[in-house]
Amino acid sequence: MSNKINIYVTQPCLPPLEEFIPYLEKIWESKWLTNAGPYHQKLETALAQYLGVEHLALFANGTLALITALQTLRITGEVITTPYSFVATAHSLVWNSITPVFVDIDPVDCNIDPDKIEQAITPHTSAIMPVHCYGNPCNVERIQQIADTYGLKVIYDAAHAFGVRYRGESLLNHGNLSVLSFHATKVFTTFEGGAIVCPDAKTKQRIDYLKNFGHAGEVTVVAPGINGKMNEVQAAFGMLQLQYIDAAIERRRRIDVLYRKLLSGLPGIACLSRRSDATCNYSYFPIFVSSDYPLSRDALNSKLRDNNIYARRYFYPLITEFPMYRGLPSSERSNLPVATDVSGRVLCLPIYPNLSDGQIADIVEVIASSKRAGQ
Repeated sequence: MSNKINIYVTQPCLPPLEEFIPYLEKIWESKWLTNAGPYHQKLETALAQYLGVEHLALFANGTLALITALQTLRITGEVITTPYSFVATAHSLVWNSITPVFVDIDPVDCNIDPDKIEQAITPHTSAIMPVHCYGNPCNVERIQQIADTYGLKVIYDAAHAFGVRYRGESLLNHGNLSVLSFHATKVFTTFEGGAIVCPDAKTKQRIDYLKNFGHAGEVTVVAPGINGKMNEVQAAFGMLQLQYIDAAIERRRRIDVLYRKLLSGLPGIACLSRRSDATCNYSYFPIFVSSDYPLSRDALNSKLRDNNIYARRYFYPLITEFPMYRGLPSSERSNLPVATDVSGRVLCLPIYPNLSDGQIADIVEVIASSKRAGQ
């Protein structure tokens, strides 16, 4: 390899440090560190405008936002969701004493299979929690049709879907609520952070109560809330990040294009399909390793690491493979053949704005050389 530094699957896009210092100085001068300070309010407004949504409530992290979204809609009983996600999706249900019901995914986009949703509905089902996996839009029309037919709520885990537009409008406007993550590994980051997107001011008011201990004033508490607030330092960093987000996504797009060009025609390696009716944020670059490739997915992952390239088997294992979920009837592998297969073949390659074309070529060369050695 021409570059011997470690290459990770993702790295935060950090603006110049000197540009962040004036923000910190203003926070110190105001002595307003948290509790919906000036930067918090500015970021909520700026993000709602940028994303094309009516109302957005900031959170300290995406997991707290998921937990609060379920509380906001008073979800109980069972919720149908996907096993092909980060564990926070299912954990948020369990923290609300809700039983997750896992159904299989579509092999093309890795999102929840709507046909399997309908088959899993019981009298105890109250909601559906799909995930826009890798930022690819779910089949939102079909999911909404099912929800309307059976009187269910829809909460989208949109952790990967910052800025994604579907048929000319924000993907985040679908469902009753959408939940974003602003973790350091995401396209848009506030170190840690998250948000709930909601359709009306009344719902946002309830969310704001719930994320701040239920406080509705100095001496009034109206709900059993938690401490989910984003602080001023996080919000200030978000305001700075927002200035660079379009350039960051554009660089990710170019990386995506180059990967696809260099990997094109390599037997045993397939790239994720992109929808023609959606704009992408290029949050991840997954490839899928099949039996036509001479190495297993895990062997390829090890070879990349031997070359200081730290890809990620994302998502592996499935959520249903973890001890706290393994005993659920819906976690049986026979119930999840597609998710089980995809989880065993997926490998997310590095993608972030500072990744150079030369490093991309190095990564693909390791993959291609493994194929040549096996011929």
